Amino acid sequence: MPTLRLAIVGAGPAGIYAADILLREAHGTDVSIDLFEQLPAPYGLVRYGVAPDHPRIKGIVNALRDVLDRGVVRLFGNVRFGEDITLDDLKQHYNAVLFSTGAIKDADLDLPGIELDGSYGAADFVSWFDGHPDVPRTWPLAASSVAVIGNGNVALDVSRILAKHADDLLSTEIPANVYEGLKASPVTDVHVFGRRGPAQVKFTPLELRELGELRDVDMVVYDEDFDHDEASLTAIRTNKQVMVMNRVLEQWRTRDVGQASRRLHLHFYAKPLELVGEDGRVAAIRYERTRPNGEGGVEGTGEVRELAVQAVYRAVGYFGSPLPGVPFDERTGVIPNREGQVLDEDGSPVPGVYATGWIKRGPVGLIGHTKSDAMETVQHIVNDQASWWTPADPSPEAVPALLRERGVDYTDLDGWHALDEHEQGLGAAEGRERVKVVPRDEMVDVSLRRAGSTTS
Repeated sequence: MPTLRLAIVGAGPAGIYAADILLREAHGTDVSIDLFEQLPAPYGLVRYGVAPDHPRIKGIVNALRDVLDRGVVRLFGNVRFGEDITLDDLKQHYNAVLFSTGAIKDADLDLPGIELDGSYGAADFVSWFDGHPDVPRTWPLAASSVAVIGNGNVALDVSRILAKHADDLLSTEIPANVYEGLKASPVTDVHVFGRRGPAQVKFTPLELRELGELRDVDMVVYDEDFDHDEASLTAIRTNKQVMVMNRVLEQWRTRDVGQASRRLHLHFYAKPLELVGEDGRVAAIRYERTRPNGEGGVEGTGEVRELAVQAVYRAVGYFGSPLPGVPFDERTGVIPNREGQVLDEDGSPVPGVYATGWIKRGPVGLIGHTKSDAMETVQHIVNDQASWWTPADPSPEAVPALLRERGVDYTDLDGWHALDEHEQGLGAAEGRERVKVVPRDEMVDVSLRRAGSTTS
């Protein structure tokens, strides 16, 4: 029976689903899998990229936990690829490597004034309110009026967290430093800008409906944005999601506003042109009014408007990061690949190197896409036995010994269980399900101390 030792770099949904699929699909092959994660805890963007007030993520976490808790896959957390362990190291101990490192940086937005103080990336803000250990503990929340550029779910997450009263987040796992920051925020108005119309947004109905349920927050939409062209009307008639969202927006048009202490405005047909600065800081956003072009897109009207704001968040997408020794496309932010087989500069497959998830296809698609994506890559891994690496030392003890020799305080599955229980204990003391531990050194300390150090 052939033996496959696989290293997976990235312990988010993409990596864990790929491990699960490989274990189920590799019939007639003895498979062992090691997951490497740069953070001390697993789950990637499910833990650090989804707003804490989304209860549906619990179901995703439970599914991921089930895979890890079978005890078949080993977890090496707090291990940085390229620093603590390299591609050459992996070749010495595995037959292949699968990269599932996702995309955590903000995509660039080419807009005059984007470099001003008060201009932020949504991904950075999400990392802060989700308690990512590698970002500052504080966030500059001094603006009373804020603009958010984007018409996708991340834009809605950012807008909701900014507009929502901090006390209404206490039922979630929000860290204490995030609660204190949001509690002190002077925000009264959050403005969301999208260059196309309400029938072309990239929201999902659930995300949109949640906005209308915020306590003491008025939803403000503008009648001028609802003069639908035929393409928009067709989308409303034929697409169930668009139909539902149109119904929600139409209901908001009939609501009385003016009683709430905060307002969340949705501006459609509004193309940002420039961030206007004053003394080096954001003072306003300048935008052009657009209109339907009759083909489902938009065109400029030449009418330019300006709205006073003190902060702007760009939520225009995520972008992947290069990995040492691995091909990378700087233009698209992905590892060049063909159906998950990593390609070199001349388009030839790189033996033993694969990709899945957002680092493979770009930051699009939901969990369902991640599963089908992983299946495609896994099939190539299984079928490429002839090009697998031949490791010099494939023994299970080799990698832990290597990490110990290098002084890496790696965390394992027992350590994650210890941290998980610790966070739940912190939450129980406050009548909450969990309170996240934020500092990396504290996460590692809890993991090693409570689980019994495996690195000494």
